Amino acid sequence: MSHVMSTYARQPLAFTRGEGVFLIDAAGKRYLDALAGVAVISIGHCHPKLAKAISDQAHSLIHTSNIFNITLQEKLADRLCEVSGMDNVFFCNSGCEANEAAIKLARLHGHKKGIEVPTIIVTEKSFHGRTMATLTATGSRKVQAGFEPLLAGFARVPYDDLTAVRQVAANNKDVVAILVEPITGEGGIHIPAENYLSELRAICDQNGWLLMLDEVQTGMGRTGKWFGHQHSGVRPDVMTLAKGLGGGMPIGACLASGPAASLFQPGKHGSTFGGNLLACAAALAVLDVLQEEKLVENATSTGEYLMSRLRSEFTGVPGVTQIRGRGLMIGIELDRNCGELVPMALERGLIINVTADNVVRLVPPLSFSVEHADLLGSILVPLIRDFLSSAPARSAA
Repeated sequence: MSHVMSTYARQPLAFTRGEGVFLIDAAGKRYLDALAGVAVISIGHCHPKLAKAISDQAHSLIHTSNIFNITLQEKLADRLCEVSGMDNVFFCNSGCEANEAAIKLARLHGHKKGIEVPTIIVTEKSFHGRTMATLTATGSRKVQAGFEPLLAGFARVPYDDLTAVRQVAANNKDVVAILVEPITGEGGIHIPAENYLSELRAICDQNGWLLMLDEVQTGMGRTGKWFGHQHSGVRPDVMTLAKGLGGGMPIGACLASGPAASLFQPGKHGSTFGGNLLACAAALAVLDVLQEEKLVENATSTGEYLMSRLRSEFTGVPGVTQIRGRGLMIGIELDRNCGELVPMALERGLIINVTADNVVRLVPPLSFSVEHADLLGSILVPLIRDFLSSAPARSAA
């Protein structure tokens, strides 16, 4: 009997090695990894530059404390602000911690304006984490169930619905911020209308709100630009990162610009492990590889190729509702629940994920090549075709 707490419905499989876009199990079987630790392994498994950076830093110094200056943290903050245009960074250990920091910034912003119960607009289909504040912000009753009472200070609207946001603006004078994903990840890879983020930016400017973008899954090159919002030409007041930032090492970041950048002062927030030397050394190596190997650009070209192939293969196939995505963040929506595709794919040497019950999510390493995309298609396309021909259509939850 395992003494690990049962918080995951785990697949009966353990991996022992990783090589680029492949994972290898104890029996030596190789699997094409189209999940990348859920969009985490941005530069591929065991990249030599990342492994060396971690090893070198571990032999030098792993952790001191944020009581002292951390030179690597300052260097990483400089690099992130350079590619994002933001002003400063708070470092933590995960995406939910980054989003907690964003929520605290919004509440500080509201209290500075004299608002007693600062309210943040959040959306349906969103996922922001599993801490009490971030699961309250998350637009999924499945995630929230059993953890009531949830926190006050959130107003929920449908995703990609500007009219609903404007209605809240007209009727709720306690709103201080909007927190939204540029593309929903756990919610099923939904891409909003072209003007969605730019209009949210305008609404925030008109009302003195903070535009806060959860780029935990869309950031670090995943969509073919450094950050998902850059496709819309806007700049947020607050942006959160994690997942691909450390290439597998736990690190999160909350970036701020303009007035939001001065809200945190000493004593207002902190993290024991956030931004320690080991995590920052890893993240700096990831940034180097992303730039040197042009992996952000590769996410665009390989992603377009893969989506084009999938759309061509599934044209006219009953049961395939839509294929959507940006860069190497792709969803294949079916007209039925399809969780059983995950173990079926593993049998064929492919690692995928199903989210929102009926969307096959593909978020491979950004080092995925056209050849890897062809290999993925040669496994996944017949797998889905076989599944659709044998599994009866039913309502997706």
